[in-house]
Amino acid sequence: MSKPRKPKGRPVSGWLILDKPIDFGSTEAVSKIKWLFNAQKCGHAGTLDPLASGMLPIALGDATKTVPYVMDGRKIYEFAVTWGEERSTDDLEGAVTASSDSRPSEEQIRALLPNYTGTINQIPPQFSAIKIAGERAYDLARDGEIVEIPSREVQIFRLTLLGVTPDKAHFEVECGKGTYVRALARDFGRDLGCYGHISELRRTFVAPFAEDRMVPLSELVALEQIEDRDERLAALDAFMINTSEALSSLPHLPVTDDQAHRIKMGNPIILRGRDAPADEAEAYATVRGKLLAIGEIGQGEFRPKRVFG
Repeated sequence: MSKPRKPKGRPVSGWLILDKPIDFGSTEAVSKIKWLFNAQKCGHAGTLDPLASGMLPIALGDATKTVPYVMDGRKIYEFAVTWGEERSTDDLEGAVTASSDSRPSEEQIRALLPNYTGTINQIPPQFSAIKIAGERAYDLARDGEIVEIPSREVQIFRLTLLGVTPDKAHFEVECGKGTYVRALARDFGRDLGCYGHISELRRTFVAPFAEDRMVPLSELVALEQIEDRDERLAALDAFMINTSEALSSLPHLPVTDDQAHRIKMGNPIILRGRDAPADEAEAYATVRGKLLAIGEIGQGEFRPKRVFG
């Protein structure tokens, strides 16, 4: 009987909040971080297009189990819409599909914004990761197919006009999961009768991670010059954030060593005292400040659903 294959790399765990550069894909960024950190597992929490820069939260090791909690978080983007052309990809990469000599005034743009605030219906771009009959829309689009993508509800919490020039307008948007900023640019242009596409896009926030946690890729790559392997990896690890920070929206339950032992075995623990937390569909437990488990609280117990090593 063959022995199980030992995973390659280090069992390092935590979050790295990468400042992704332009012309660098999200999958490419994850591969680079996995290689730099010599990590066993790595994944990201929300794709950024190659032409977009900014925050790309990357989970290493056990932190990959918390990716859904970051994917569901609010996001903030700064973006520019260039007027006069609609493009097949709704950004600079695509071919021009419609054009206009018309240009909107600042007053016209401001009057449009309330229509795009709150819960809105949005049709994702043709070049998107939406699945149509089991295939990605961007694969169908690359083959020249025009597909009908159904509209869906997305949340726009805040939409601000930052500045205008004759051919361009700059915005900031705070939005919920599944919002395509490229689709906003496309729809702005259609509503204003001038067409438009994204020409600049930067993500500055993915809840719960603030902008000041971002680390430029160039700063990480520069550490390759450190010849001593242990010293180099220690310098890289210093940029990581504790896995539990991804769960800051959930109730927190610190537990004792004895309770932690029971949880590690997959068993519930009894919560006593008047300060015991009320019923919660999801909460996370820590022991000595380290993430231990995600579970539910009910009937005076914490019942683990997912235990961390």
